[in-house]
Amino acid sequence: MTSRRNFLLSAGAATVGGLVSGSLARASTGYWVAQASGPETPNLRLGFIPIVESAPLIIAKEKGFFDKHGMTGVEVLKQASWPAARDNVVIGSAGGGIDGGQWQMPMPHMIHIGAITNNQPVRMAVLCQLITQGNGIAIAGMHAGKGLGLDISGAADYIKNFSASNGRKFKAAYTFPNANQDFWIRYWLAAGGVDPDQDIDLLAVPSAETVQGMRNGTMDAFSTGDPWPYRIVADGIGFMAALTQQIWPFHPEEYLAIRADWVEQNPRATQAVLMAVMEAQQWCDDPANREELTRILSGRAYLNVPVEVLTPPFQGNYELGDGKPAVQDFNAGPLYWEDGRGSVSYPYKSHDLWFLTESLRWGFHARFLPDLDTARRLVDEVNREDLWREAAQALGVKNIPNNTSRGTERFFDGVVFDPQDPQAYLNSLKIKRV
Repeated sequence: MTSRRNFLLSAGAATVGGLVSGSLARASTGYWVAQASGPETPNLRLGFIPIVESAPLIIAKEKGFFDKHGMTGVEVLKQASWPAARDNVVIGSAGGGIDGGQWQMPMPHMIHIGAITNNQPVRMAVLCQLITQGNGIAIAGMHAGKGLGLDISGAADYIKNFSASNGRKFKAAYTFPNANQDFWIRYWLAAGGVDPDQDIDLLAVPSAETVQGMRNGTMDAFSTGDPWPYRIVADGIGFMAALTQQIWPFHPEEYLAIRADWVEQNPRATQAVLMAVMEAQQWCDDPANREELTRILSGRAYLNVPVEVLTPPFQGNYELGDGKPAVQDFNAGPLYWEDGRGSVSYPYKSHDLWFLTESLRWGFHARFLPDLDTARRLVDEVNREDLWREAAQALGVKNIPNNTSRGTERFFDGVVFDPQDPQAYLNSLKIKRV
């Protein structure tokens, strides 16, 4: 594992810079030169959903990293739901909405092409990954002892035949369609031989409603993020079939993306925002800061949950329930700056491509995303890893990734995703729509 310390800032490197020109054309060499004038604007409205993925944005605000880099007017605004965040970024800050924020993937790409915004494209720029891991598949307590774990191949018939004795199909949920949490539960089900579109009812449901359904016996499974896994087990609602880090270790999770028009109009401010978020991510990953992190996030303005609910996942401690051994590993919990594969913050294009390839697998947005060539072009349009590199260089970050691909990715069931040959990945999958 790469040393966490290798990603710390070099001394005295935290200066705010900007592009010499007023555009964000991709530079082939060098990085933004520090500008005495500072950011074009100190103001930015960023949305967040109250889950642990939002921590870098909250910490950048609360610990003064935005202020340090001249972004003194940044607002970090709680969004009622993912659809609300989507609608607010379409409106933009000029209309009372937001300029960007925290996103499940590939929401920025789908907003960019109008696929989830009523055919109204809003160009987006993916700037960094915020977090890895921090999610899991929760199961209602009524299914304890039925073999619902990481590998459900032995329980596939139980799930498929559930309706015969219960008068309804096995019901599972996620918080927003065609994005991260939908992908995680689909992958887990399909790997065990269960077709998520044919064998069960799979739908988008708000977290609180889903948990209540698990309490009263009308909901069977839920793809969820921290702190929900802890609460589901601790409150006796159910158990965890698996953590997503067991499905795909050090997987990409949620990202910072901002409207491209704002980024293009404010190149120095964009760099300042990235530098602030990078420093916040490093702060979040320091074990010495985790107690303070949980205290800040637990506040009413942010996640609004008791500190004791946030503490276990931030220590990498998960009680899975249903007789499964507990997970006790700091690196199994939410990580924000560095993980066992290297940089968390850097937005690998290969990860964007996986999300779009998985979209193709399930036939999502087929009119907008017909093939892999379209997916590759979309990645190149939306992913601004070049801006991340330039901000990291200005900040003095060491061990900046030298490739836009993290390389081959392996899943728990032995399936391999090679970003050089995504078609081979699709061909290897037994359950799919393409």
